[in-house]
Amino acid sequence: MRKPKSVKKHKKRGLTSWVFEDSAAEEVEEREQTAEALYSHPPFGVGEILAPDYTVIEHLHRSNDYDVYDVRSDERACSCIAKVPRPDRISKRKVRRALLREGDLLSSLKHPHIARAYEVLETPRPTVIMETLTGETLAHMIDESPKRMPVEEISFMGIHLCSAVHYLHGQDLLHLDLKPSNIVAERGMAKVLDLSLARPPGKGKAGIGTDQYMSAEQAAGGYLGPAADVWGIGAVLFEAATGEVPFNDHEEYEDEERYEQLERSAEPVRKYRRVPAAFDNLVRRCLLTDPARRPSVSELAAALEDLV
Repeated sequence: MRKPKSVKKHKKRGLTSWVFEDSAAEEVEEREQTAEALYSHPPFGVGEILAPDYTVIEHLHRSNDYDVYDVRSDERACSCIAKVPRPDRISKRKVRRALLREGDLLSSLKHPHIARAYEVLETPRPTVIMETLTGETLAHMIDESPKRMPVEEISFMGIHLCSAVHYLHGQDLLHLDLKPSNIVAERGMAKVLDLSLARPPGKGKAGIGTDQYMSAEQAAGGYLGPAADVWGIGAVLFEAATGEVPFNDHEEYEDEERYEQLERSAEPVRKYRRVPAAFDNLVRRCLLTDPARRPSVSELAAALEDLV
């Protein structure tokens, strides 16, 4: 689930490979279909009933497969977030099952840095009801802020991400899609969103995740373990510090199955701004190609605490 975000700076940011076996060309076609579907299959309008007790306040976001709404619950006397299949995707069994699985996962997890799910509905359409987060996505903050975030603030956020990821790993789950659009900052707390790609450690097909943030092993395919999420945290820290994505921010990568993280190392944060050497080195280690050479989640959290 994501709140709306600015896309004027990185127009490819946040485009997740929802279907693991899709080729790059198919992903481009999916994006075009998403834009067209806003007209041919419009979202629910304000005041319409999305599900019993849930009335649409506003349509917030449309992804490849899902729509996200701000809805009013009379039972709870508050607004909530609802995630449902797009009208033109609801007939796809895989889309319905994936959403219900994500809802069940969110309902089972209890952690202050992971967004909560209140309810999972199967009728009249698969729906996941989640808490409303009043903060902004990190993606929006990066795009809209005239200044870069202080290293201390970035490090504090990183500690929260490590806490959430540590908990997920303890539940035998990898997130595999950590990125600024999946993180909300609210009253000094960072919360992780969207478990649509979450899965246990094990072998994965090439291309699971979002191009700019996926680890080298996600891009190449093969065994995926906790180190893949350490890379994800490192990629988030890199962009929060520099305003740039670490990899694949070029048009020539959009229409082909090619990943820069398999061809080069990440550039140093210090190329873009002055930061402490310890922070620069820590981000560099998170983005090492060899998973075995990256810090563990616990080591990363301890190093970030020294920077706060």
